[in-house]
Amino acid sequence: MKILTLNTHSLAEENATEKMELFAGILEKEQPEVMAFQEVNQTMAEPFINEKEVCGYQPVKGFEGKMRRDNYGASLAEALRKKGLSYYWTWIPVKVGYDKYDEGLAIFSKSPILSSCVFNLSASDDYYNWKTRKTLGIHTEKGWFFTVHMGWWKDEEEPFKAQWETFLKNTKSLMEKKETSLWVMGDFNSPASVRGEGYDLVRVSGFKDTWDLAEKKDAGFTAPPKIDGWKEAEGKSPEQGMRIDYIWHWGDINIEESRVLCNGKREPAVSDHYAVMIKTGI
Repeated sequence: MKILTLNTHSLAEENATEKMELFAGILEKEQPEVMAFQEVNQTMAEPFINEKEVCGYQPVKGFEGKMRRDNYGASLAEALRKKGLSYYWTWIPVKVGYDKYDEGLAIFSKSPILSSCVFNLSASDDYYNWKTRKTLGIHTEKGWFFTVHMGWWKDEEEPFKAQWETFLKNTKSLMEKKETSLWVMGDFNSPASVRGEGYDLVRVSGFKDTWDLAEKKDAGFTAPPKIDGWKEAEGKSPEQGMRIDYIWHWGDINIEESRVLCNGKREPAVSDHYAVMIKTGI
């Protein structure tokens, strides 16, 4: 099974449509089983569409009727459909992004979505507060999969530590089910090279970094040195890039390979982040 995560930056990217089509072509080649996305945007000024007509879309209960015409997830699902790829997928809006987007989270799965859930990670649930954070999870025959876009460790209002503790509290019952595979992935805004902060907190909680576990892997950098949110960072952004996007698994698992995609080398860059894809024997 292949699992992929990407902070898409979606409509905020220059030439967003062209990059989305390039990304769909890469996915056609790789065909991940599960894909977790962050910053999945739509323009707030665009009209709403009938979600029942969107390819493969399954709304989360309580979030129906919010999809707009240029929704990045819907556009990607349609581009994949034209390439013969069928995914079940869901999306939620989380907050206002860049003062003009409904910014959200999405998960795509080749296996049917048996159930889905959403809960707050941040103390704030204000849609117009850019620090509002949620997580979106789906349950398939392969396990539970969550996508997150975390806050920063030193944020005084919405610190990473409190958000991660909220995640653990809300998924405790899933962790206790040893027969259920549990994954959490996305943009953690916590460099793997920095000790005593977000990366180490996730590790000591019992989740395993699949990059660490992989039998075959590359350098793992998932973002260039300076991107939105890190342009003013002090001493946290090495010249070669950062590893801030992860695929974590609850407990040990055999990971055959961890590979960075869409970093402008083997494949074109399609976002200000790079994609991470793992291959496991499940």
